[in-house]
Amino acid sequence: MKDGLGSVQSALVLGGGSDIGLATARTLVAERARTIVLAARKPDALVNEAEDLRRRGAREVDLVEFDADALETHAAFVEDVFERHGDIDLVLVAFGVLGDQAVAERDPHAALRVLHTNLLGAVSAIIPVVERLRAQGHGDLVVLSSVAGERGRRSNFVYGSSKAGLDVFCQGLGDSLAGSGVHVTIVRPGFVHTKMTRPIAPPPLATTPQAVARAIVEGVRSGADIVWVPAPMRFVMSGLRHLPRAIFRKLEI
Repeated sequence: MKDGLGSVQSALVLGGGSDIGLATARTLVAERARTIVLAARKPDALVNEAEDLRRRGAREVDLVEFDADALETHAAFVEDVFERHGDIDLVLVAFGVLGDQAVAERDPHAALRVLHTNLLGAVSAIIPVVERLRAQGHGDLVVLSSVAGERGRRSNFVYGSSKAGLDVFCQGLGDSLAGSGVHVTIVRPGFVHTKMTRPIAPPPLATTPQAVARAIVEGVRSGADIVWVPAPMRFVMSGLRHLPRAIFRKLEI
């Protein structure tokens, strides 16, 4: 349960080795979270990160194996984590792959790998998570979407379509959970400086994992349904979304 000040006490991070996942875990610990479960494909690689979280104040840091693409394992994985840790206040879905747009738009297998991880993998994990949160009667589900899902752009429409599907799923999910004690927060970052985006030249309004983490914690505290990072991206994407197609096609984005 959250403490008397409304701070998260326990969190499960799916994609616990990601830059945003780790930054959010650190921010939650700074905000008095004491139990952190980092779920990653290679949890043994996160030993140093786990020790860092303990030094920062976490009483328990659990490293568990989680493969976003192994859909058949997700239900049992979620059941095991909740059985071992009891109530979990917050679950962050922070995994994803960018893919190679130039390859994916010509190779169906490459395109499907992006969709499988970002959309199918996320939905497969979210459904059993929500069932456990609903059963305990409280909890926050935070899902990393992207501004790339707002309108298909030729530079990243394969990745963008995977995030658009996830975003719509979570919007409907959040509405279906009204009154259940479970809240869904969709986070739509712009370009974030991470290991995944390192080869790409950053555009204007690029942000950091730490800024996304702070926005997540503030969004959960305020009960926000959608969080834009940085906040001005909301207006930028609104403009792009309503731009006439003939003009939009001429933009180098």
